[in-house]
Amino acid sequence: MAFSLAGHVAIVSGNSSGLGKEIGLALGQAGAAVPVNFCHNAERAEQTLVEYQQAGISTCLIQGDATAVDDIDRLFSETEAELGQPDILVPNATCEQPQRPIEQYDWDFYQRMIDFFIKSPFLMAQRGLPAMKKQGWGRIINIVSEVYHRSVSPFSAYVAAKGGQIGWSRSMASELAADGITVNMVAPGWIPTDRHADDPQEDKDGYLAVVPMGRWGLPRDVGDAVLYLASEEAGFVSGQTICVNGALTPW
Repeated sequence: MAFSLAGHVAIVSGNSSGLGKEIGLALGQAGAAVPVNFCHNAERAEQTLVEYQQAGISTCLIQGDATAVDDIDRLFSETEAELGQPDILVPNATCEQPQRPIEQYDWDFYQRMIDFFIKSPFLMAQRGLPAMKKQGWGRIINIVSEVYHRSVSPFSAYVAAKGGQIGWSRSMASELAADGITVNMVAPGWIPTDRHADDPQEDKDGYLAVVPMGRWGLPRDVGDAVLYLASEEAGFVSGQTICVNGALTPW
C-alpha cells in the first residue's frame, strides 16, 4: 500500500529545483498540498509550479528567503491562506558550497552556512510548531548530508553547519516526542542535480568509484526517503538519519 499524505500540507523550502523539487513532488503525489518556494529565480519556479500542477498537486507559488524571519512568516501565512495549515516541514534551502582550505574561508561564509542549515530550520520549526502541537501531529525532516559522517574535507564550513543541524535535529526529536511530532533527517550522498552541471568529470568519476552500489543516486531516492519519514507508518521513528548514498557512509 502506498504511503498517503492526504489532508496534510508540506512546506519544502527552496523546492523550485534540485532535490527540493523532487521532495515536493514525492510528498505532493502522495496527497499533500505543497507550495513552490523560491528566492531568486522566478522563471524556474514558475516552471516547477506547472510541473506540480500537472502532477495533480495542490500548490501555489511563494517567494521568500528561507533565512529571513519576515520571509518565513510570510511563507507560512500565504501557505495557510492558500493551502491550509502546514504540518510537514522540510528545511531544504541551500546556497553555494565551495570546497576550500580553511585559510580561504572567512567568517561571513561560515555564518552563511549557519544561517541556511541551523537558523532556517529553527525559524521554520518555531513558526510551524504551535499549530502542530495543537493538533498533536507533525513532521520535521531536515535535509542534512553524508559529509558530516564521512568527515569530508576541505569542506569545514559546510561540514560544521551540517553537524550543528544534525545535533539540533536530535535534540528537537527528544523535546517534541511527547507532542506527537517526529524530527528526522535524510542525509544524501552526492546526487547530481542541475547545480552540479559544471563539476569536474574527474571528481564525479572518483566519487562514483567508491559508491558500493556502483550507481549514482537519483533525486527521487531522496524524495522517497522523505516521504517515508513524513508518513503515518514512520510515526514511531524520530531522531534518526536515513543516509541515501548507496551504502557509502561509514559509522
